[in-house]
Amino acid sequence: MHILYEVKDGIATLTLNRPEAANAQNAALLDELDAAWTRAAEDAEVKVIVVRAEGKHFSAGHDLKDRWPGPDEITLEWIYRAENRRYLEYTLRWRNVPKPSIAAVQGRCIAGGLMLCWPCDLIVAADDAQFSDPVVTMGIGGVEYHGHTWELGPRKAKEILFTGRPLTAEEAEKTGMVNRVVPRAELDTATRELAERIAAMPAFGLRQAKRAVNQTLDVQGFYAALQSVFDIHQTGHGNALSVSGYPILAKLDEMKEKLR
Repeated sequence: MHILYEVKDGIATLTLNRPEAANAQNAALLDELDAAWTRAAEDAEVKVIVVRAEGKHFSAGHDLKDRWPGPDEITLEWIYRAENRRYLEYTLRWRNVPKPSIAAVQGRCIAGGLMLCWPCDLIVAADDAQFSDPVVTMGIGGVEYHGHTWELGPRKAKEILFTGRPLTAEEAEKTGMVNRVVPRAELDTATRELAERIAAMPAFGLRQAKRAVNQTLDVQGFYAALQSVFDIHQTGHGNALSVSGYPILAKLDEMKEKLR
């Protein structure tokens, strides 16, 4: 079981439970996580959703070796279909669940890891949290849920993408991407306290407040931008296929091994 699910006092806690792999996301984990989001969304007793992770790191991103066809079999159509379902449709669905959600992030949050916390309404980060998207290393302009510009502002987004360097929790708080930074030992307690405070508010009022903010972002172009940049992401895969016959995974695999 890659996702643990618990409900207590109106708060559903969804826990990534693959610490031996730094919570890298294989297809099973993402499918279980989507099912947990749906379960929490449909439970009338749940008012707030918390996404957290077991282990040292929140998530090392996509498990790139999971269910990929061989070099002679892979096509851009296969990549597009797989990523559209699990990386774009899932994340947009989580973002639009009509209940407040909070991500609790510790350690490394790399590339696809951003796609687990960015759809949440609030982010509480441990002081050891680092956020990065080194996907340019693969010849691709960033992860599929391209929230960088919205989360960081255009210049900081470009810096992080161009260099691949991690953003510290303190930097992320300054950009507004993170709501608050707490000592690592206090992450779960601080997140729980925030969730309890929100859960004390009227459910309908919370739903309307979330809809108002999300819809404002969509009017400004958020939804259309994510759809169009997802297609830009796919041109990166197409280029990799034409140049090397397969996505370039070695550098990212080497980096993830250091997290184990």
